[in-house]
Amino acid sequence: MLKSLRVTNFTAFPKAELTFGKNLNVFVGENGSGKTHLLKLAYSALAASWEEGRKPNAQPPTKAALQPKLADKLVAVFRPEALGRLATRLQGHRRCEVEFGFTRREWDLSFAFSTKSKTVEIGKTPKSWVDASPAFFPTRELLSIYPGFVSVYENHYLEFPETWRDTCVLLGAPLRRGPREAKVSELLVPLEAAMGGRIELDRNGRFYLVSSGGRMEMHLVAEGLRKLGMLARLVATGALLDKGCLFWDEPEANLNARIIRQIAHSIVDLSAEGIQIFLATHSLFLLRELEMLLAARASSSPIDARYFGLHLTEEGVDVQQGQSADDIGDITVLRESLEQSDRFLEQEARL
Repeated sequence: MLKSLRVTNFTAFPKAELTFGKNLNVFVGENGSGKTHLLKLAYSALAASWEEGRKPNAQPPTKAALQPKLADKLVAVFRPEALGRLATRLQGHRRCEVEFGFTRREWDLSFAFSTKSKTVEIGKTPKSWVDASPAFFPTRELLSIYPGFVSVYENHYLEFPETWRDTCVLLGAPLRRGPREAKVSELLVPLEAAMGGRIELDRNGRFYLVSSGGRMEMHLVAEGLRKLGMLARLVATGALLDKGCLFWDEPEANLNARIIRQIAHSIVDLSAEGIQIFLATHSLFLLRELEMLLAARASSSPIDARYFGLHLTEEGVDVQQGQSADDIGDITVLRESLEQSDRFLEQEARL
């Protein structure tokens, strides 16, 4: 699992050093503060390694093999006009440096590129490939666009980031069978209870929600339930079991409070099972829900969690981090939510 990330001159980050929790990592900040960029950067490195290592007769990593693969993945995930556009855009020549540390030191990786680069320059080469597939959930659900999406994506140029294609591949994987099937069923129970049914992929490549009332086309299912459905499907296929990483960009987007609570429960349950989870959010409701769930587990089965506050400054984005939301500084979007509650209560009192 990821242990640390150090960046210099990467997009809006002049310099940042992040130390991750082994279970849960929550990035909080305003729109435009770079939350998604950090998630995509970490995902790109893991996915490039995983994809190269799972090829038939894969050889140990080399600079020659990794450099073009990593550069291509960064461009496919971020969709810049050129790789060098990911370096900090200030006047003059800029060199971006990125270094990842893992609990398994043989995966450690560092690379660099400049504003005019077309590929990356590998500094530290990993000794082996990552052995578990990462998953990336964008702000919208993907079950409803799944039919034919991978085929269209691979045969035409689409402006969608490659995370959409990668996640659809994972969604279409066969269901997990064997000794861990019981654990899969256990994790699915609360998700299927919240959805009121189970997710099914038919032979025509369409997803359905199957309940006691019958089968419902995914387009007719509420978006919040579709998001839970993505999570349930990756649990059912074993993609989210025991190891690997889940990156989730704004899980709360377009959801009501009840579904957000269920997603928070599922996030904590999965992280306790060994999935390292990275979330980007600006929802006070989700943040507080996670804090309450983690506090309830603190004495019996503690979760190793880290919080990261992203702050916009004149020089770029500054990152504050700690083991609680109180350690990440004053986040404007969170403060506005709290102040709104205070204003509402004051108004109610006057009336």
